[in-house]
Amino acid sequence: MTDGLIIAAPASGTGKTTLTLGLLAALRARGVVVGAVKSGPDYIDPAFHRAATGRPSVNLDTWAMGPDLLDGLAARAAEGADLLVCEALMGLFDGVAGVGATGTGSTGEVAARTGWPVLLVVNAKGQSQSAAALVKGFATYRDDVTIGGVVLNNVGSPRHTALAGNAIEALGIPLLGALPRAPDLSLPERHLGLVQADETEGLADRLAALGRFVAEHIDLDRVVALAKPSRAGRGSDAPALPPLGQRIAIARDAAFTFVYPHLTAGWQASGAELRFFSPLADEAPPEDADAVYLPGGYPELHAGRLAANHIFRDGLRAAAERVPVFGECGGYMVMGETLEDADGVTHPMTGLLGVRTSFAKRRLHLGYRRASLLADGPLGAAGTPLMGHEFHYASTLSRGDDAPLLHAAAADGGDLGPLGSRRGLALGSFVHLIARG
Repeated sequence: MTDGLIIAAPASGTGKTTLTLGLLAALRARGVVVGAVKSGPDYIDPAFHRAATGRPSVNLDTWAMGPDLLDGLAARAAEGADLLVCEALMGLFDGVAGVGATGTGSTGEVAARTGWPVLLVVNAKGQSQSAAALVKGFATYRDDVTIGGVVLNNVGSPRHTALAGNAIEALGIPLLGALPRAPDLSLPERHLGLVQADETEGLADRLAALGRFVAEHIDLDRVVALAKPSRAGRGSDAPALPPLGQRIAIARDAAFTFVYPHLTAGWQASGAELRFFSPLADEAPPEDADAVYLPGGYPELHAGRLAANHIFRDGLRAAAERVPVFGECGGYMVMGETLEDADGVTHPMTGLLGVRTSFAKRRLHLGYRRASLLADGPLGAAGTPLMGHEFHYASTLSRGDDAPLLHAAAADGGDLGPLGSRRGLALGSFVHLIARG
């Protein structure tokens, strides 16, 4: 059975991704077959994991995923690997106010369920021995979560490392390395997080540099020895959501990239055929597809080009006359009447739905969503419960007279009312669906 470990931190912005990617690259360079997974609803990090490992990475989400799905995804991610590394989200114990399918969404719940030890990344900037007090708090917060080791980040000198590291090791928790400040190794960012892996210039060289950096400052052998096999079961192989059709056309390019890997893998395992097309290259969905999926991404950065691509727009409208067309977040925006970009320029979209959106009038929409379908369709029968997540800055200017797609509640149970749109065979919303409820 494959051993696993979790790379977590007390808070966001502490260095989890730097350590994770560097560790993956360093171990792969040594010939270790290493796999990776991401805790929580994140699209961007798994793509970097895939680039660093050469293997698919999936999300493990205790709020949105039931125990069988969660365990099944973890088990399949470990198949054929010597080591499985799970990258945490936010702080180790950070979740939401309401309990979902398995928990509150915290990485600590993944650690408790699997038994994987935690390698805690601590930002040492501005402190020394006080770092040990923080580590002690994390080590004792939950009896079923093991802090197996610590890596210090942003250390300023060997003396700084010794002051903080000796205090931590006095707790009986090993210090497995210390990373000096290295701003040149940071990855570029934009409004939803890191610039996507496929768009990061010189990514292979960047990953190799991160690998060398981590190998120089971290005891890789002790990190690998820290890992343990999961104590969770094998789970289920059932797809998180039923396939939209037998032959699913999926938009895939720089404007449409936010696809949960477990969804498409589940569709393929169920026998569905996935056919990809690029709206930015002015490609229409394949005519033999019996469903079309427009995932989220960054259409607001490419709105003018999408508006000018008439083969894509005409082809999508023609597809919607004969097969279901489903859009999420950015895909939903492109299915609408218009999209206003950050400069205030309004671009015509495909008009399959009546929604009009604006990226110029920015407001953060963020959080888990528990939803139910308001009508029968490719996602299921009316009343089907669905779990998802919303994260975008676009504002809805108007919804037109389309019927709503979902009735939704926030993670804490607060009623959000009707969301999304449906008109004929076209349907979409800002919610990224993760699994059935």
